[in-house]
Amino acid sequence: MNLITPTIMLTIFLSLTMSITRTSMHTAKNNLMLLFILSLIPINHLLNNKELTMSSSPLIIMTTENINISITLDTLSLMFTPIALFITWSITEFSSWYMHTDPHSNKFIKYLLAFLITMLVIITANNMYQLFIGWEGVGIMSFLLIGWWSGRQDANTAALQAIIYNRIGDIGLIMTTLWLMTSTSINIQELLIQHETTNMIPTMGLLAAAMGKSAQFGLHPWLPSAMEGPTPVSALLHSSTMVVAGVFLLIRLHPIIYNNKTIMTISLIVGATTTMFAAAAASTHLDIKKIIALSTTSQLGLMMTMIGLNQPALAFLHMITHSFFKALLFLCSGSFIHNLNNEQDIRKMGGLLKTSPMTASFLTIANLSLIGTPFLSGFYSKDTIIETMTNSHTNSWTLIMTLVATILSAHYSTQIMLTTLTGYPRINHNTHKETKEIINPLTRLTITSILTGTMTKISTLQTTTIITMPKMIKFTALIATILGMVLSKDLSNMTSLLKPQKSNTPNLFFNQMAFFNIPHRTITINLMKMSQQISTELMDLWTLENWGPKGLSNTLKPMIHLSTQQKNMIKNYMTTFTLTTAISLLLVWT
Repeated sequence: MNLITPTIMLTIFLSLTMSITRTSMHTAKNNLMLLFILSLIPINHLLNNKELTMSSSPLIIMTTENINISITLDTLSLMFTPIALFITWSITEFSSWYMHTDPHSNKFIKYLLAFLITMLVIITANNMYQLFIGWEGVGIMSFLLIGWWSGRQDANTAALQAIIYNRIGDIGLIMTTLWLMTSTSINIQELLIQHETTNMIPTMGLLAAAMGKSAQFGLHPWLPSAMEGPTPVSALLHSSTMVVAGVFLLIRLHPIIYNNKTIMTISLIVGATTTMFAAAAASTHLDIKKIIALSTTSQLGLMMTMIGLNQPALAFLHMITHSFFKALLFLCSGSFIHNLNNEQDIRKMGGLLKTSPMTASFLTIANLSLIGTPFLSGFYSKDTIIETMTNSHTNSWTLIMTLVATILSAHYSTQIMLTTLTGYPRINHNTHKETKEIINPLTRLTITSILTGTMTKISTLQTTTIITMPKMIKFTALIATILGMVLSKDLSNMTSLLKPQKSNTPNLFFNQMAFFNIPHRTITINLMKMSQQISTELMDLWTLENWGPKGLSNTLKPMIHLSTQQKNMIKNYMTTFTLTTAISLLLVWT
């Protein structure tokens, strides 16, 4: 039985690699469906708490390390592989409709499959080299996919932005890998055994890498900009690949940071700030894809908070449930955008409940799951996260930030539903029918968005400890959600008939993803001016004066000083007079 799991994983990798070489949309979709069904078989091992590792013979033999290809098959990799395959299968089927007019649609699918493979490399990696290969792979693939419509300047800028922000985080991962290579081991299993001896440097590196990849506060502007890519790319990027890789890295290597209180506190603060800040930014936006993108940043902040609270299992649970409803949200918005002649502004949508009833229903379910409606999948992870935070010994600031973010996420989700689905149409619609290419993937994702939480709950065998808490504490998350929805509805009723107002300062501040202008405008301009000033002063004033023509002229003695002794110095005159007199007398006497 032990051989079955590794064989299935190898089959998945080989099939995906072969699919890239020669494939069409239809065959890729069928392949992914078969591989997803195949990847469900090893989950049986999880019920027995088995963990398998598969390694090749050493490829590079060094004095301290033997580098080989090593795959680990544990709870994290075996659970997340089917999810990644399932979501990619749905997105590929959706792409066959969304990208059918694109002349390079087959190339697009190959890129999506390569993206999936690099993510699977990260998930199953058992050493830091392998993880780094997958890590850089998802970065490169995101660059190619975000900049897919390379004729648009914004798409090129967004792709560059994504890769540059990720490189900032990657410096941390490279630093950690080098540290581990010199001091402990790059093999993850050996590394986790020796975790007591780890230092501040590798843990800081891991946190920086996760912040870059998972778009945490400070390194977040690339994520909303990445919406310039096609919608299927956004769906894959934000659900099961790329952005969750950062949080996945921290979950995988959690024993390293577990004892480091400083890093745990930083992770907690960064996560809470990101959650609140991204939710506030999403509330001010009007582009449907950017609202959903900032919502992803907000959810990633929640996962980061859980890692800071020493609950990696909860962070992983939220990552699983979030993958399904986020992919569904993006595909629904893609369906609307395509039907409305590529219109993304929610103010210009309306009445879509009548023209696209099924997609509208799916969007509603996805939004309800996102805000944590009881018994949908988001509820099981989001509610538990807030409960855990309420019962922990953490400071109340983090809890307040998270609850404010919960209210705001309920607000922007309700805003999307009210603005796009209800009311009257505010733009000329296309007459696209909801064909099976749209409905099939959306239906699948909707079913998983409803059932994942329940299935996870009934499938886990460990008995959880019963926590007693006051009723109000238990209902905190639900109260925050309902409050957000009610306030959003009231705000919508109050402002729908008002004429457009000029944005006030806080609104503008958040709308520009706050700090969007600081790294992209202020810092760059000031840095350029400063470097120009320094170089000018160094080159012109200092270098030229000391070593250039002026400096050279100061080193040369003027010719007059060599040809005459008339320097108005009396001792020179006396010396010359004495010498000439002495020489004259000598000559006369001889």
